Amino acid sequence: MLFKIEKDGPEAQRTLTRMTVTYFPQMGLFTQEVCLSQGLFTVTYTPPPTAGTEDGVEAGIEDDRPTILELPLEPVTDTLEKVDVSLHGSDAKALDMGNAINDWFSKCFGWEVMLVYLPPGHTRKVLGNLAPNSANADDDQKAVNASQSSWLSTFASYVPNVLPGNETKEKNEGLTFADCAPYLVVTQESINDVTERLVEGWHADVTKFRPNIVLEGAASAYEEDFWGAISILPSPDRAIDIILTQNCIRCQSLDIDYTTGTFGKGEEGTVLKKLMRDRRVDKGKKYSPVFGRYGFLAERDESKGPRGGMAIIGDEVRVSKRNEERTRFCTYIRSGEARFANTLGRLAGLDVTKTMLPEHGYQMLNHSHGASGPPLQYVG
Repeated sequence: MLFKIEKDGPEAQRTLTRMTVTYFPQMGLFTQEVCLSQGLFTVTYTPPPTAGTEDGVEAGIEDDRPTILELPLEPVTDTLEKVDVSLHGSDAKALDMGNAINDWFSKCFGWEVMLVYLPPGHTRKVLGNLAPNSANADDDQKAVNASQSSWLSTFASYVPNVLPGNETKEKNEGLTFADCAPYLVVTQESINDVTERLVEGWHADVTKFRPNIVLEGAASAYEEDFWGAISILPSPDRAIDIILTQNCIRCQSLDIDYTTGTFGKGEEGTVLKKLMRDRRVDKGKKYSPVFGRYGFLAERDESKGPRGGMAIIGDEVRVSKRNEERTRFCTYIRSGEARFANTLGRLAGLDVTKTMLPEHGYQMLNHSHGASGPPLQYVG
């Protein structure tokens, strides 16, 4: 994960600002490639078209040639400095990758940058109702919590994973630096729908939606809104089960021009606006459009047959669970709610400053109807 290093003066303490493509569109000028055989992670920076021109030189971009940085997939960490970082309020202890790597990124961006690494075995907590155990918490216990008259128990029913009686298992629910979940599932049919919204000659760029699982064969666009789980079938007798817990809420990153590292002009800069018309379908994030589903690898249940394996393009995929209603993404505590939460938290001896609070509760219906229609196919 990249951070911009900011200081008010030479002797001032540094401040780390997390870099995301929404606020730093220049990040769109970088591409990555993993080479497992060589154990390398390659980053390529392609300067914008203005590089080498008068405007580019004025902006500090003098060279128009792509530059490449090679990083080991498993770096030596003994001498790396530890640094405290946070992503969406979920804290982690990461490692500063050092001057040589940071200087390369700093030269590309034109300001001081730090790349941090989360070593194997280190994760950050999955907050709110994104985690599978939180999303699939026992509905009967939720009903009990909601029906109790105590003001403390009522508050407890709104704050997952914090107050006594609402803890959920954390096993296999840690995250590295993935945004909200390890997997993001979209369908080709939904991508095609975005293309149809654009003027003739323009096509939706799937990379801007950042999925790592693209499925083809859905009955209609956005059918995945109601999926609760999928099973990828590498072979007839083996399955990779992925629990889909929440919708992916979209932002201005959809409108970035990856060739210039700026927000797109003309049709390229209209994708978010066009999705706003009818894709604001998550009641927890009613002012932003939805596209895709966040997913987590399910724990192996050998009673259902051999689980796990290597997924490849062309594998059959089954929808193993369907929800009757769309899930509701929980939101960060707003200022007034935070004060109320902290007052109750102090009474209970807890710190809930960084807890997430769903709007009007949350429920995922556990109705499994199996797959309907033709099987899906894993296409990317």
